[in-house]
Amino acid sequence: MAVCLLLVAATVISFWQVSQHQFVNYDDNLYVTDNPHIQAGVTWPGLKWAFGQLQGEGTYWHPLTWVSHMVDCGLFGLRPAGHHLMNLLFHALNAVLVFLVFYRMTKAFWRSAVLAALFALHPLQVDTVAWVAERKNLLSTGFWLLSIWAYVRYTEVRCPEPEVTRQNSDCSHAQDRSRLTPHASRYYCLTVLCFALGLMCKPVLVTLPFVLLLLDFWPLRRLRPADLKSTVLALARLSWEKAPLFLGAAVSCFITFAGHRALGALGDNAVLPVSERIPNALASYARYIGKTLFPANLAVLYPYPHAWSVWVVALCSLSLIVISSLAIGAWRSRPYLFVGWFWFLGVLVPFIGVIQAGDQAMADRFMYIPILGLFVVVVWGMNSLLEARPQERQWLAGAATLTLVGCMVLTGLQLRHWRDSESLFRHAVEVTSANYSAYDGLGTALAERGHRDEALACYAESVRLKPRYREGQYDFGTLLLKMGRLDEATQHLAAAVEISPTFALAHINLGKALLERRELDAALVHFAKAVRLTPRDPEAQYNLGTALLMQEKPDEAIGCFCEALRLNPDYGEAHNNLGIALLRQGKLGEGAAHLSAALRLNPGDPAAQENLGLALLELNHLPEAADHFSEALRLKPDAPGPHYHLALALARQYKIPEASSHAQKARDLALVGGQSALAANAEELLRQCKR
Repeated sequence: MAVCLLLVAATVISFWQVSQHQFVNYDDNLYVTDNPHIQAGVTWPGLKWAFGQLQGEGTYWHPLTWVSHMVDCGLFGLRPAGHHLMNLLFHALNAVLVFLVFYRMTKAFWRSAVLAALFALHPLQVDTVAWVAERKNLLSTGFWLLSIWAYVRYTEVRCPEPEVTRQNSDCSHAQDRSRLTPHASRYYCLTVLCFALGLMCKPVLVTLPFVLLLLDFWPLRRLRPADLKSTVLALARLSWEKAPLFLGAAVSCFITFAGHRALGALGDNAVLPVSERIPNALASYARYIGKTLFPANLAVLYPYPHAWSVWVVALCSLSLIVISSLAIGAWRSRPYLFVGWFWFLGVLVPFIGVIQAGDQAMADRFMYIPILGLFVVVVWGMNSLLEARPQERQWLAGAATLTLVGCMVLTGLQLRHWRDSESLFRHAVEVTSANYSAYDGLGTALAERGHRDEALACYAESVRLKPRYREGQYDFGTLLLKMGRLDEATQHLAAAVEISPTFALAHINLGKALLERRELDAALVHFAKAVRLTPRDPEAQYNLGTALLMQEKPDEAIGCFCEALRLNPDYGEAHNNLGIALLRQGKLGEGAAHLSAALRLNPGDPAAQENLGLALLELNHLPEAADHFSEALRLKPDAPGPHYHLALALARQYKIPEASSHAQKARDLALVGGQSALAANAEELLRQCKR
């Protein structure tokens, strides 16, 4: 209990500053801040969305992670401190589980405590704890450790293995394979259940069945190799015992692979051929070891290099072969070397980049579980040295203490870079080279703060470093669109679409740029493509409907607006445009109802006030129409349209002097704004008022 409390206290002290951190613009928006399903809290529609989207929306399938974020939003809203502290709580619990699980397996109290402390305090863990979007890593690791604990209990209470306790066992080999005690069956089912729950947090658990086979060798000692035949038979039996786990892992791999492919997240094979990914994987293994031993220049993003030197790859490959050979050679005398080393190598396989998901060459967060393998090698290896030299016990204890204190200091320093998006990506730019992703993230952070010129410079550098970086081209084009630089925006958004034809957001914004340029047919093509790619996206439906409405196709536009409102009933702009489309069809009552809903959702929108006024004007509700036109003018005094429509409403009420005044203002403002048709209408109304 004392060690558990110390682990929690040290973890909280080391990571407490996350309570002052903000959300970052790197996936936190996808997972929390821009996700209406999450922000609504735990709801039945939200649960259907979380569990029903097998290929994910913006990411792969992990429904329990979504539910966790829903709970956070229900408790804390969008206050980042609560979300960060929940991450810290899960990390502290994982550290305690590491201690309890390894102590249960090895019966080595202090070694398990040091192992858990290194896991809790090492700077490589900062990304997982300080990043709200990495909740999936924390939750899946918790279920990973619970699965191992349940498996260890299963091995303790089941009928003993004949290879281990043949002399003292009352049960035969046949009984061992054919019958489990009810108590053991419960722990086996708990193992499978925790494994399944972990897969629903993050598919990282696919390597767990292989890790359990390693643990069967050491420290559980269920597998004691003798001759080749008996070893193969025992390994086959233990593998068959884990058949449900292997099946679950295979299903999870299929779902994850399908999700990544649907999202276009498996990398650009033209840019990242296998001949480049394998050398990077070999080099990354060595880099992960280096960052574990010397955690310096850590960054949230490590760019994929253009090419690795042949000598570097050869040296890394040779090092891995030599260490693996030593671990295999020591399997009998020092089994922890074999298990720890191959834990590290094996658990990293899904992340090492042979199957490339995303543009990163490596990531610190990928070491959250694999780092335990290296720590097993270090901690148990140092204990072996201590057994050979017991007089050095005090020196070793002092070195371990200094190491843990050093980890706490370095973790605190690394956490400072996670306080907000700008700090995070500025640091990444400083400690890495040619980091196009970091420049893109920094540009987005600067744009959010209104520093548009600096943001444009960052985006320009991002696409200069990697012209075929779709996010860089998209973000660059989107900011240019907001600034009204339509030609440049169209160029960059078209590049994003050309790089990734399934990039729905790029199609939407490219359509918006073309719509602003009055290229309606081209805009319609991209909006229709976005709807085909993301039929459940209300914005895609709304934009397609807007383009159809501008092409004078109100029937088709109404269908799109209705679908957008079905997906998001509180979509004010969709209510507004649906109301306009219905007015054009002469359905004044229905149109007025939707325009009223739009105004209720966006009371400060002058266009919504004016549109509802027009509907009431058509219904001959003149005083109410005049009130809405007056409110539109209060919100936007220099708009000629509300002046003209207010003049119409007043003239029909025979308030001629007031109507003349507004008609004159409408004419003057329309002439200044180049709106000749509106100016002519206002002039005609002014003549009628004088008559």
